[in-house]
Amino acid sequence: MKKILILVCALAGLMGCQKPVATSNTPLIPEGITFLSREEWGANDPVLPMRPHKLTRLTIHHTGVPQLFDRSLAEKLRNLQKFSQGENPLADGRMKPAWADVPYHLYVDVHGAVGEARDLNYAGDSNTSYDPAGHLLVVVEGNFEKEAITPAQLETLEKLVPALAKRFAIPADSLGGHKDFAQTTCPGKGLYEELPRYRQLIKAN
Repeated sequence: MKKILILVCALAGLMGCQKPVATSNTPLIPEGITFLSREEWGANDPVLPMRPHKLTRLTIHHTGVPQLFDRSLAEKLRNLQKFSQGENPLADGRMKPAWADVPYHLYVDVHGAVGEARDLNYAGDSNTSYDPAGHLLVVVEGNFEKEAITPAQLETLEKLVPALAKRFAIPADSLGGHKDFAQTTCPGKGLYEELPRYRQLIKAN
């Protein structure tokens, strides 16, 4: 019996170690932002093993495709997961391997709502040559080389980015864009230009 209790305690400790360490009582999603959980959008389970990681950076992406105003966030997330979990061709002709799940942790849609994507406990995926382990990945819907960030997205990001940084003790200089780590235009010029302002919001929070 004693050995069983020791084993149970050890397993509980290991499971606890996989949770992202929140260093404040700041909520993950600030008040006033519409949030859609994986359960609410009907997420499937991951199809492959994933890598546990510790969050040390906050990295912004864009989806790189046109904004869709007439589709629900739930539909977009289901489609993104379906694409992510299969082998599919990319725009440049390469084949994307199957990933375990949606490659990002949080998705900000055109209306400023936030969808829960990959579990924060696990590193994301990328088609580019950087290792996203340690990065909390936030993707914003749109191609910001060609279109504007919506006012609703801007309002959400102004609340969400400093809240995430505070919750996980991510310093302002550890906020970046995908292009800071790989050869890509992501998150697009329009969104990348907002990052200095978000760093100031983190410092002031």
